[in-house]
Amino acid sequence: MLTLKAEIRDTKTKPETVRKAGKIPAVFYGKKEASTPISIPKTDFLKVWSEAGESSVVTLETDKGPKESLIQDVDLDPITGNPRHADFYIFEAGHKVEIELPIEFTGVSPAVKDLGGVLVKVLHELKIEAMPKDLPHNIKVDVSSLANFGDQIIAKDIILPTGVELVENAEEVIVLVSAPREEKEEETVPIDLSQIEVEKKGKEEEEPIETNESDAKKEAPPA
Repeated sequence: MLTLKAEIRDTKTKPETVRKAGKIPAVFYGKKEASTPISIPKTDFLKVWSEAGESSVVTLETDKGPKESLIQDVDLDPITGNPRHADFYIFEAGHKVEIELPIEFTGVSPAVKDLGGVLVKVLHELKIEAMPKDLPHNIKVDVSSLANFGDQIIAKDIILPTGVELVENAEEVIVLVSAPREEKEEETVPIDLSQIEVEKKGKEEEEPIETNESDAKKEAPPA
C-alpha cells in the first residue's frame, strides 16, 4: 500500500515558503469531502508518484484520519519540470471510480514488420470504471494481431483485467495499421536549349557618338 504523510496547511502560508521547507503544497477533495489544503514531503511524493502515477490508490495519513485517494493532477514548473502542486481525489469507500488509464502498446505488428506498414496510435488513454482496489496501473494492448493494412483494434476488442469495466465508446478505434505512403518522384522537365539566351563574352564596343562640327565650334569658348 502506498502512503503519504499529509499535514493540514495554513492557507496564509505562501506556497513558496512551503517549497523551501522541502514540501509540496497540495489539496485533497471528493464528492463528500471538503477541499482541504495540505503539504506533503517532496521526496516522499516523488517516490510515490513515480510508482502510482494517477491510477493507483494512495493513502493520505492526515490529522483527520486516513484518506484513500488518487493523484488527480500534478502541476509542474515549466522551467525545471519539478512538481510544485498536487491534487488528490478522495473517493467514496465501496464505490467504483471512473478514470482514464494510459494505454501501453505491446507486441509487434506483422503488417509493420513484414509489409512496412505504419502503426497509428489513435488513443493513448482509455476510460474505464472499477473499484479502487482493482485499478490497474495501465491498460495493455497487444498489436501482434494486426497482420494486414487496414487492420485495427477497437475498444471492445481489449481484454480488460478482472473487475475493470469499459466506459469508452465500444467502437472507438484504439490503433490501426495504414499502408506506407508512396513517395512520388519529381518529374524532370527536359531543358529546351534553344530557349536559353547565351550571354556574349566581354562587353560590346560602344558606338562612337557623332558630334556636329558646327555645334562644337559654337560651344567652344572664345580664345
